[in-house]
Amino acid sequence: MAPRFLRELVPRREKRAATGSVVVAVKSLTLLQWAQFWSGWLAWTCDAIDFFAVSLTVAPLATQFGKTQSQITTALTLTLLFRPVGAIIFGILSDRFGRKWPLIFNLLLCCVFELGTGFVNTFPQFLGVRALFGIAMGGIWGLSSSSALENLPVELRGIASGVLQEGYAVGYLIAAVINLTLVAKHGWRVLFWTGAGISFFAAVIRVLVPESAFFLRAKEQERARGANTSHKTKIFIKETKEMLKQHWLLCIYAVLLMTGFNFLSHGSQDMFPTYLQTTKGFSPHDASVATIISNWSYSGGAIAGSASQYIGRRLTIVIFVLLVGVFIPLWVLPSSFSALSAGAFCIQVGVQGAWGVIPIQLAEMSPPAFRATFPGVAYQLGNMVSSASAQIEATGAANLKTTIIKNGVPTLVADYATVQAIFIGVVAAFVVIVTIIGPENHGSHFENHKAAFEEGGGRDDAVADNVSQTSYRDVDEKGSA
Repeated sequence: MAPRFLRELVPRREKRAATGSVVVAVKSLTLLQWAQFWSGWLAWTCDAIDFFAVSLTVAPLATQFGKTQSQITTALTLTLLFRPVGAIIFGILSDRFGRKWPLIFNLLLCCVFELGTGFVNTFPQFLGVRALFGIAMGGIWGLSSSSALENLPVELRGIASGVLQEGYAVGYLIAAVINLTLVAKHGWRVLFWTGAGISFFAAVIRVLVPESAFFLRAKEQERARGANTSHKTKIFIKETKEMLKQHWLLCIYAVLLMTGFNFLSHGSQDMFPTYLQTTKGFSPHDASVATIISNWSYSGGAIAGSASQYIGRRLTIVIFVLLVGVFIPLWVLPSSFSALSAGAFCIQVGVQGAWGVIPIQLAEMSPPAFRATFPGVAYQLGNMVSSASAQIEATGAANLKTTIIKNGVPTLVADYATVQAIFIGVVAAFVVIVTIIGPENHGSHFENHKAAFEEGGGRDDAVADNVSQTSYRDVDEKGSA
Protein backbone atom coordinates (compact mmCIF):
# COMPACT_ATOMS: atom_id res chain seq x y z
CA MET A 1 0.00 0.00 0.00
CA ALA A 2 1.24 3.52 -0.83
CA PRO A 3 2.32 5.79 2.04
CA ARG A 4 -0.46 7.86 3.57
CA PHE A 5 0.92 11.21 2.35
CA LEU A 6 1.01 9.82 -1.21
CA ARG A 7 -2.58 8.57 -0.99
CA GLU A 8 -3.67 12.00 0.22
CA LEU A 9 -2.12 13.63 -2.86
CA VAL A 10 -4.47 11.69 -5.15
CA PRO A 11 -7.97 13.20 -5.51
CA ARG A 12 -10.96 11.17 -4.39
CA ARG A 13 -12.43 8.90 -7.03
CA GLU A 14 -15.55 10.98 -7.55
CA LYS A 15 -13.43 13.99 -8.52
CA ARG A 16 -11.35 12.29 -11.18
CA ALA A 17 -12.10 13.02 -14.81
CA ALA A 18 -13.49 10.25 -16.98
CA THR A 19 -12.18 9.86 -20.51
CA GLY A 20 -15.71 9.95 -21.88
CA SER A 21 -16.50 13.22 -20.12
CA VAL A 22 -13.35 14.81 -21.56
CA VAL A 23 -14.35 13.81 -25.08
CA VAL A 24 -17.88 15.16 -24.56
CA ALA A 25 -16.45 18.42 -23.22
CA VAL A 26 -14.07 18.88 -26.18
CA LYS A 27 -16.87 18.26 -28.69
CA SER A 28 -19.09 20.77 -26.93
CA LEU A 29 -16.63 23.68 -27.12
CA THR A 30 -17.83 26.67 -29.13
CA LEU A 31 -15.72 28.90 -31.36
CA LEU A 32 -16.04 31.63 -28.72
CA GLN A 33 -14.61 29.37 -25.99
CA TRP A 34 -11.68 28.46 -28.22
CA ALA A 35 -11.08 32.14 -29.00
CA GLN A 36 -11.16 33.15 -25.33
CA PHE A 37 -8.68 30.46 -24.41
CA TRP A 38 -6.20 31.19 -27.18
CA SER A 39 -6.36 34.95 -26.67
CA GLY A 40 -5.33 34.34 -23.04
CA TRP A 41 -2.59 32.00 -24.21
CA LEU A 42 -1.26 34.58 -26.67
CA ALA A 43 -1.12 37.27 -23.99
CA TRP A 44 0.93 35.00 -21.74
CA THR A 45 3.24 34.13 -24.65
CA CYS A 46 3.89 37.83 -25.19
CA ASP A 47 4.87 38.15 -21.52
CA ALA A 48 7.61 35.55 -22.04
CA ILE A 49 8.93 37.12 -25.25
CA ASP A 50 9.17 40.48 -23.54
CA PHE A 51 10.85 39.20 -20.38
CA PHE A 52 13.43 36.94 -22.00
CA ALA A 53 14.46 39.64 -24.44
CA VAL A 54 16.83 40.84 -21.71
CA SER A 55 18.20 37.47 -20.57
CA LEU A 56 18.96 36.51 -24.19
CA THR A 57 20.91 39.72 -24.83
CA VAL A 58 22.89 40.10 -21.59
CA ALA A 59 26.25 40.03 -23.41
CA PRO A 60 25.46 42.67 -26.10
CA LEU A 61 23.70 44.84 -23.50
CA ALA A 62 26.83 44.73 -21.32
CA THR A 63 28.89 45.85 -24.31
CA GLN A 64 26.39 48.58 -25.24
CA PHE A 65 26.30 50.17 -21.78
CA GLY A 66 29.86 49.35 -20.68
CA LYS A 67 28.69 47.28 -17.70
CA THR A 68 29.39 43.79 -16.37
CA GLN A 69 26.93 41.00 -17.04
CA SER A 70 26.06 40.94 -13.34
CA GLN A 71 25.12 44.63 -13.52
CA ILE A 72 22.94 44.02 -16.58
CA THR A 73 20.98 41.36 -14.68
CA THR A 74 19.86 44.17 -12.35
CA ALA A 75 17.27 44.89 -15.04
CA LEU A 76 15.83 41.38 -14.62
CA THR A 77 15.68 41.91 -10.87
CA LEU A 78 13.92 45.27 -11.21
CA THR A 79 11.36 43.85 -13.63
CA LEU A 80 10.52 41.03 -11.22
CA LEU A 81 10.43 43.38 -8.21
CA PHE A 82 7.81 45.65 -9.78
CA ARG A 83 5.57 42.92 -11.17
CA PRO A 84 3.50 42.54 -7.95
CA VAL A 85 2.42 46.18 -8.36
CA GLY A 86 0.96 45.39 -11.76
CA ALA A 87 -0.63 42.19 -10.48
CA ILE A 88 -2.46 44.09 -7.74
CA ILE A 89 -3.59 46.94 -10.02
CA PHE A 90 -4.74 44.88 -12.98
CA GLY A 91 -6.03 41.98 -10.86
CA ILE A 92 -8.35 44.33 -8.96
CA LEU A 93 -9.47 45.99 -12.19
CA SER A 94 -10.19 42.58 -13.73
CA ASP A 95 -12.14 41.17 -10.78
CA ARG A 96 -14.08 44.43 -10.51
CA PHE A 97 -14.71 45.38 -14.16
CA GLY A 98 -14.10 42.24 -16.26
CA ARG A 99 -11.31 40.41 -18.06
CA LYS A 100 -11.35 42.02 -21.48
CA TRP A 101 -10.45 45.71 -21.27
CA PRO A 102 -7.98 45.51 -18.37
CA LEU A 103 -6.03 42.88 -20.34
CA ILE A 104 -6.12 44.97 -23.52
CA PHE A 105 -4.78 48.03 -21.69
CA ASN A 106 -2.19 45.82 -19.99
CA LEU A 107 -0.91 44.50 -23.33
CA LEU A 108 -0.75 47.99 -24.83
CA LEU A 109 1.35 49.18 -21.88
CA CYS A 110 3.72 46.25 -22.45
CA CYS A 111 3.95 47.27 -26.10
CA VAL A 112 4.84 50.88 -25.21
CA PHE A 113 7.54 50.00 -22.67
CA GLU A 114 9.01 47.27 -24.86
CA LEU A 115 9.21 49.72 -27.74
CA GLY A 116 10.81 52.26 -25.44
CA THR A 117 13.46 49.76 -24.33
CA GLY A 118 14.69 49.59 -27.89
CA PHE A 119 15.34 53.34 -27.93
CA VAL A 120 17.26 53.85 -24.65
CA ASN A 121 20.83 55.13 -24.86
CA THR A 122 22.07 55.02 -21.25
CA PHE A 123 22.08 52.37 -18.55
CA PRO A 124 19.90 54.39 -16.11
CA GLN A 125 17.33 54.84 -18.88
CA PHE A 126 17.41 51.12 -19.53
CA LEU A 127 16.85 50.28 -15.85
CA GLY A 128 14.05 52.84 -15.55
CA VAL A 129 12.12 51.53 -18.54
CA ARG A 130 12.52 47.91 -17.41
CA ALA A 131 11.22 48.79 -13.95
CA LEU A 132 8.11 50.41 -15.46
CA PHE A 133 7.84 47.45 -17.79
CA GLY A 134 7.67 45.17 -14.74
CA ILE A 135 4.47 46.92 -13.61
CA ALA A 136 2.89 46.31 -17.02
CA MET A 137 4.02 42.68 -17.14
CA GLY A 138 2.72 42.01 -13.63
CA GLY A 139 -0.91 41.95 -14.65
CA ILE A 140 -0.65 39.61 -17.63
CA TRP A 141 -0.57 36.20 -15.92
CA GLY A 142 -3.56 36.61 -13.63
CA LEU A 143 -5.73 38.11 -16.33
CA SER A 144 -4.75 35.69 -19.09
CA SER A 145 -5.14 32.57 -16.93
CA SER A 146 -8.54 33.59 -15.55
CA SER A 147 -9.77 34.55 -19.03
CA ALA A 148 -8.59 31.27 -20.54
CA LEU A 149 -9.74 28.79 -17.88
CA GLU A 150 -13.04 30.09 -16.50
CA ASN A 151 -14.80 29.73 -19.85
CA LEU A 152 -13.92 26.04 -20.27
CA PRO A 153 -15.70 22.95 -18.88
CA VAL A 154 -14.12 21.71 -15.65
CA GLU A 155 -13.08 18.44 -17.31
CA LEU A 156 -10.75 20.27 -19.71
CA ARG A 157 -9.10 22.64 -17.25
CA GLY A 158 -6.19 20.33 -16.45
CA ILE A 159 -4.89 20.01 -20.00
CA ALA A 160 -5.87 23.63 -20.74
CA SER A 161 -3.78 24.72 -17.75
CA GLY A 162 -0.75 22.90 -19.16
CA VAL A 163 -1.17 24.31 -22.66
CA LEU A 164 -1.74 27.81 -21.30
CA GLN A 165 1.35 27.79 -19.10
CA GLU A 166 3.48 26.51 -21.96
CA GLY A 167 2.80 29.76 -23.72
CA TYR A 168 5.75 30.92 -21.62
CA ALA A 169 8.05 28.28 -23.11
CA VAL A 170 6.75 29.11 -26.59
CA GLY A 171 7.46 32.79 -25.92
CA TYR A 172 11.00 31.93 -24.83
CA LEU A 173 11.37 29.88 -28.01
CA ILE A 174 10.13 32.73 -30.22
CA ALA A 175 12.46 35.20 -28.50
CA ALA A 176 15.38 32.79 -28.98
CA VAL A 177 14.59 32.40 -32.69
CA ILE A 178 14.41 36.19 -33.12
CA ASN A 179 17.70 36.51 -31.26
CA LEU A 180 19.29 33.87 -33.46
CA THR A 181 18.10 35.31 -36.78
CA LEU A 182 17.56 39.06 -36.50
CA VAL A 183 19.73 40.22 -33.60
CA ALA A 184 22.94 38.90 -35.18
CA LYS A 185 22.29 41.13 -38.21
CA HIS A 186 20.52 44.17 -36.78
CA GLY A 187 21.56 44.38 -33.11
CA TRP A 188 19.83 43.80 -29.78
CA ARG A 189 17.24 46.58 -30.19
CA VAL A 190 15.33 44.69 -32.88
CA LEU A 191 14.39 41.97 -30.39
CA PHE A 192 12.55 44.50 -28.20
CA TRP A 193 10.88 46.19 -31.16
CA THR A 194 9.64 42.86 -32.48
CA GLY A 195 8.31 41.94 -29.03
CA ALA A 196 6.40 45.24 -28.94
CA GLY A 197 4.77 44.42 -32.27
CA ILE A 198 3.67 40.98 -31.08
CA SER A 199 2.16 42.47 -27.89
CA PHE A 200 0.22 44.99 -29.97
CA PHE A 201 -1.07 42.14 -32.15
CA ALA A 202 -2.23 40.25 -29.03
CA ALA A 203 -4.10 43.37 -27.84
CA VAL A 204 -5.89 43.65 -31.18
CA ILE A 205 -6.90 39.98 -30.99
CA ARG A 206 -8.30 40.49 -27.48
CA VAL A 207 -10.34 43.48 -28.71
CA LEU A 208 -12.07 41.16 -31.16
CA VAL A 209 -12.91 38.49 -28.55
CA PRO A 210 -15.99 39.12 -26.35
CA GLU A 211 -15.95 39.44 -22.56
CA SER A 212 -16.05 36.34 -20.34
CA ALA A 213 -19.54 34.87 -19.96
CA PHE A 214 -18.97 34.79 -16.20
CA PHE A 215 -18.78 38.60 -16.06
CA LEU A 216 -21.52 39.20 -18.57
CA ARG A 217 -23.88 37.17 -16.40
CA ALA A 218 -22.86 38.92 -13.18
CA LYS A 219 -23.16 42.40 -14.70
CA GLU A 220 -26.59 41.60 -16.13
CA GLN A 221 -27.84 40.42 -12.74
CA GLU A 222 -26.51 43.54 -11.01
CA ARG A 223 -28.17 45.77 -13.62
CA ALA A 224 -31.43 43.94 -13.00
CA ARG A 225 -31.10 44.75 -9.29
CA GLY A 226 -30.51 48.40 -10.10
CA ALA A 227 -26.94 48.46 -8.73
CA ASN A 228 -24.82 51.35 -9.99
CA THR A 229 -21.04 51.54 -10.40
CA SER A 230 -20.47 53.24 -7.04
CA HIS A 231 -22.55 50.64 -5.20
CA LYS A 232 -20.74 47.74 -6.87
CA THR A 233 -17.36 49.25 -5.99
CA LYS A 234 -18.36 49.54 -2.32
CA ILE A 235 -19.45 45.90 -2.34
CA PHE A 236 -16.18 44.91 -4.02
CA ILE A 237 -14.13 46.61 -1.29
CA LYS A 238 -16.25 45.00 1.43
CA GLU A 239 -15.97 41.51 -0.10
CA THR A 240 -12.21 41.92 -0.60
CA LYS A 241 -11.79 42.61 3.11
CA GLU A 242 -13.95 39.57 3.91
CA MET A 243 -11.84 37.38 1.64
CA LEU A 244 -8.56 38.54 3.22
CA LYS A 245 -9.95 37.95 6.71
CA GLN A 246 -10.87 34.35 5.84
CA HIS A 247 -7.89 33.44 3.65
CA TRP A 248 -4.81 35.27 4.99
CA LEU A 249 -3.07 31.96 5.74
CA LEU A 250 -3.86 30.67 2.24
CA CYS A 251 -2.38 33.88 0.82
CA ILE A 252 0.89 33.25 2.67
CA TYR A 253 0.98 29.63 1.48
CA ALA A 254 0.36 30.62 -2.15
CA VAL A 255 3.22 33.14 -2.04
CA LEU A 256 5.58 30.49 -0.62
CA LEU A 257 4.56 28.03 -3.34
CA MET A 258 5.05 30.58 -6.10
CA THR A 259 8.37 31.71 -4.63
CA GLY A 260 9.67 28.17 -5.02
CA PHE A 261 8.25 27.83 -8.53
CA ASN A 262 9.70 31.13 -9.70
CA PHE A 263 13.12 30.30 -8.28
CA LEU A 264 12.84 26.99 -10.18
CA SER A 265 12.04 28.57 -13.53
CA HIS A 266 14.20 31.70 -13.36
CA GLY A 267 17.09 29.78 -11.83
CA SER A 268 17.09 27.29 -14.71
CA GLN A 269 16.31 29.69 -17.57
CA ASP A 270 17.41 33.30 -17.13
CA MET A 271 21.17 32.72 -17.12
CA PHE A 272 21.20 29.59 -19.26
CA PRO A 273 22.57 31.28 -22.43
CA THR A 274 25.17 33.11 -20.31
CA TYR A 275 26.11 29.84 -18.58
CA LEU A 276 26.71 28.08 -21.92
CA GLN A 277 28.79 30.93 -23.31
CA THR A 278 30.83 31.64 -20.18
CA THR A 279 31.38 28.26 -18.51
CA LYS A 280 31.09 25.92 -21.48
CA GLY A 281 32.69 28.19 -24.09
CA PHE A 282 29.77 28.08 -26.55
CA SER A 283 29.37 30.73 -29.21
CA PRO A 284 26.30 33.01 -28.96
CA HIS A 285 24.84 31.13 -31.94
CA ASP A 286 25.24 27.69 -30.31
CA ALA A 287 23.92 29.00 -27.00
CA SER A 288 20.79 30.29 -28.76
CA VAL A 289 20.30 26.97 -30.56
CA ALA A 290 20.63 25.06 -27.27
CA THR A 291 18.08 27.42 -25.71
CA ILE A 292 15.69 26.72 -28.57
CA ILE A 293 16.14 22.97 -28.12
CA SER A 294 15.49 23.18 -24.38
CA ASN A 295 12.27 25.07 -24.95
CA TRP A 296 10.79 22.38 -27.15
CA SER A 297 10.01 20.89 -23.74
CA TYR A 298 6.73 22.81 -23.72
CA SER A 299 4.95 19.48 -24.30
CA GLY A 300 5.72 18.71 -20.65
CA GLY A 301 3.11 21.21 -19.52
CA ALA A 302 0.33 19.69 -21.58
CA ILE A 303 1.25 16.17 -20.43
CA ALA A 304 1.37 17.21 -16.77
CA GLY A 305 -1.84 19.21 -17.03
CA SER A 306 -3.64 16.22 -18.51
CA ALA A 307 -2.22 13.86 -15.89
CA SER A 308 -3.32 16.18 -13.09
CA GLN A 309 -6.93 15.73 -14.16
CA TYR A 310 -6.63 12.04 -13.21
CA ILE A 311 -4.03 11.75 -10.43
CA GLY A 312 -4.40 15.19 -8.85
CA ARG A 313 -2.66 18.53 -9.04
CA ARG A 314 -0.17 18.13 -6.19
CA LEU A 315 0.99 14.60 -7.04
CA THR A 316 1.63 15.64 -10.65
CA ILE A 317 3.70 18.61 -9.50
CA VAL A 318 5.77 16.42 -7.16
CA ILE A 319 6.50 13.87 -9.91
CA PHE A 320 7.72 16.48 -12.40
CA VAL A 321 9.82 18.40 -9.86
CA LEU A 322 11.53 15.13 -8.89
CA LEU A 323 12.26 14.71 -12.61
CA VAL A 324 14.14 18.03 -12.49
CA GLY A 325 16.35 16.72 -9.69
CA VAL A 326 17.14 13.52 -11.56
CA PHE A 327 18.49 15.36 -14.62
CA ILE A 328 20.60 18.04 -12.90
CA PRO A 329 23.86 16.07 -13.56
CA LEU A 330 23.13 15.87 -17.31
CA TRP A 331 22.40 19.59 -17.26
CA VAL A 332 25.77 20.68 -15.86
CA LEU A 333 28.43 17.93 -16.12
CA PRO A 334 28.91 17.37 -19.91
CA SER A 335 30.80 19.72 -22.18
CA SER A 336 29.47 18.71 -25.60
CA PHE A 337 26.67 20.59 -27.33
CA SER A 338 24.47 17.52 -27.79
CA ALA A 339 24.70 16.30 -24.19
CA LEU A 340 24.12 19.73 -22.66
CA SER A 341 21.18 20.37 -24.99
CA ALA A 342 19.68 17.01 -23.99
CA GLY A 343 20.18 17.84 -20.31
CA ALA A 344 18.55 21.25 -20.72
CA PHE A 345 15.62 19.67 -22.56
CA CYS A 346 15.04 17.09 -19.81
CA ILE A 347 15.34 19.70 -17.05
CA GLN A 348 12.80 21.91 -18.77
CA VAL A 349 10.38 19.02 -19.29
CA GLY A 350 10.31 18.74 -15.50
CA VAL A 351 10.13 22.49 -14.91
CA GLN A 352 7.49 23.13 -17.55
CA GLY A 353 5.53 20.04 -16.52
CA ALA A 354 5.29 21.18 -12.91
CA TRP A 355 4.44 24.70 -14.04
CA GLY A 356 1.75 23.35 -16.36
CA VAL A 357 -0.38 22.45 -13.33
CA ILE A 358 0.00 25.83 -11.62
CA PRO A 359 -2.67 27.89 -13.48
CA ILE A 360 -5.45 25.45 -12.58
CA GLN A 361 -4.03 24.64 -9.12
CA LEU A 362 -4.02 28.34 -8.20
CA ALA A 363 -7.41 28.96 -9.80
CA GLU A 364 -9.01 26.09 -7.85
CA MET A 365 -7.17 27.07 -4.66
CA SER A 366 -8.16 30.74 -4.93
CA PRO A 367 -11.14 32.39 -3.25
CA PRO A 368 -13.49 31.89 -6.26
CA ALA A 369 -14.49 35.53 -6.80
CA PHE A 370 -10.86 36.68 -6.89
CA ARG A 371 -9.45 34.40 -9.58
CA ALA A 372 -7.52 37.23 -11.26
CA THR A 373 -6.24 39.06 -8.18
CA PHE A 374 -5.32 36.13 -5.91
CA PRO A 375 -3.34 33.97 -8.38
CA GLY A 376 -1.80 37.00 -10.08
CA VAL A 377 -0.60 38.64 -6.87
CA ALA A 378 0.63 35.34 -5.39
CA TYR A 379 2.49 34.57 -8.61
CA GLN A 380 4.10 37.99 -8.84
CA LEU A 381 4.99 38.19 -5.13
CA GLY A 382 6.75 34.88 -5.66
CA ASN A 383 8.46 36.52 -8.62
CA MET A 384 9.49 39.43 -6.44
CA VAL A 385 11.03 37.18 -3.79
CA SER A 386 12.87 35.24 -6.49
CA SER A 387 13.84 38.40 -8.38
CA ALA A 388 17.51 38.08 -7.45
CA SER A 389 17.85 34.62 -9.07
CA ALA A 390 19.99 35.88 -11.94
CA GLN A 391 22.14 38.05 -9.68
CA ILE A 392 22.60 35.25 -7.15
CA GLU A 393 23.84 32.93 -9.89
CA ALA A 394 25.98 35.61 -11.55
CA THR A 395 27.56 36.63 -8.24
CA GLY A 396 28.09 33.04 -7.13
CA ALA A 397 29.66 32.08 -10.43
CA ALA A 398 31.92 35.14 -10.36
CA ASN A 399 33.32 33.97 -7.02
CA LEU A 400 33.57 30.30 -7.98
CA LYS A 401 35.95 29.63 -10.86
CA THR A 402 36.62 26.63 -13.09
CA THR A 403 39.09 26.00 -15.91
CA ILE A 404 38.09 25.30 -19.52
CA ILE A 405 40.15 24.89 -22.69
CA LYS A 406 39.50 27.90 -24.92
CA ASN A 407 41.30 28.12 -28.25
CA GLY A 408 43.70 25.45 -26.98
CA VAL A 409 44.59 27.45 -23.86
CA PRO A 410 43.47 26.65 -20.27
CA THR A 411 41.26 29.57 -19.19
CA LEU A 412 39.79 30.44 -15.80
CA VAL A 413 36.04 31.21 -16.10
CA ALA A 414 33.01 31.70 -13.86
CA ASP A 415 31.59 28.33 -12.75
CA TYR A 416 27.88 28.68 -13.49
CA ALA A 417 27.51 24.89 -13.69
CA THR A 418 28.24 24.19 -10.01
CA VAL A 419 26.28 27.24 -8.84
CA GLN A 420 23.18 26.30 -10.86
CA ALA A 421 23.32 22.64 -9.82
CA ILE A 422 23.31 23.54 -6.12
CA PHE A 423 20.75 26.30 -6.59
CA ILE A 424 18.19 24.21 -8.51
CA GLY A 425 18.68 21.14 -6.29
CA VAL A 426 17.81 23.12 -3.16
CA VAL A 427 14.87 24.86 -4.83
CA ALA A 428 13.44 21.57 -6.16
CA ALA A 429 13.47 20.05 -2.66
CA PHE A 430 11.70 23.15 -1.28
CA VAL A 431 8.97 22.99 -3.96
CA VAL A 432 8.27 19.31 -3.27
CA ILE A 433 7.85 19.92 0.46
CA VAL A 434 5.63 22.99 0.06
CA THR A 435 3.46 21.25 -2.54
CA ILE A 436 2.87 18.20 -0.34
CA ILE A 437 1.72 20.20 2.68
CA GLY A 438 -0.61 22.45 0.68
CA PRO A 439 -4.34 22.28 -0.18
CA GLU A 440 -6.02 20.99 -3.32
CA ASN A 441 -9.53 21.72 -4.58
CA HIS A 442 -9.51 19.43 -7.59
CA GLY A 443 -12.50 19.80 -9.91
CA SER A 444 -13.80 23.07 -8.44
CA HIS A 445 -16.73 24.67 -10.29
CA PHE A 446 -15.54 28.20 -9.54
CA GLU A 447 -17.41 29.54 -12.57
CA ASN A 448 -20.68 29.07 -10.61
CA HIS A 449 -19.57 31.44 -7.86
CA LYS A 450 -20.66 35.04 -7.41
CA ALA A 451 -18.45 37.79 -8.78
CA ALA A 452 -16.37 39.94 -6.44
CA PHE A 453 -18.71 42.93 -6.90
CA GLU A 454 -21.80 40.92 -5.88
CA GLU A 455 -23.03 40.78 -2.30
CA GLY A 456 -21.49 37.71 -0.61
CA GLY A 457 -18.81 37.27 -3.28
CA GLY A 458 -16.08 37.08 -0.65
CA ARG A 459 -17.55 33.89 0.86
CA ASP A 460 -16.52 30.49 -0.47
CA ASP A 461 -20.10 29.18 -0.50
CA ALA A 462 -21.66 32.10 -2.40
CA VAL A 463 -23.20 30.47 -5.48
CA ALA A 464 -24.29 32.83 -8.25
CA ASP A 465 -27.98 33.49 -8.75
CA ASN A 466 -29.76 31.72 -11.60
CA VAL A 467 -26.86 29.38 -12.34
CA SER A 468 -28.14 26.94 -14.92
CA GLN A 469 -24.93 25.23 -15.97
CA THR A 470 -24.69 21.44 -15.88
CA SER A 471 -21.26 19.89 -15.54
CA TYR A 472 -20.10 17.50 -18.22
CA ARG A 473 -19.35 14.99 -15.51
CA ASP A 474 -23.08 14.94 -14.65
CA VAL A 475 -23.91 14.43 -18.30
CA ASP A 476 -21.46 11.55 -18.55
CA GLU A 477 -22.63 9.80 -15.37
CA LYS A 478 -26.39 10.24 -15.84
CA GLY A 479 -26.42 9.72 -19.57
CA SER A 480 -28.42 12.88 -20.18
CA ALA A 481 -28.47 16.55 -19.28
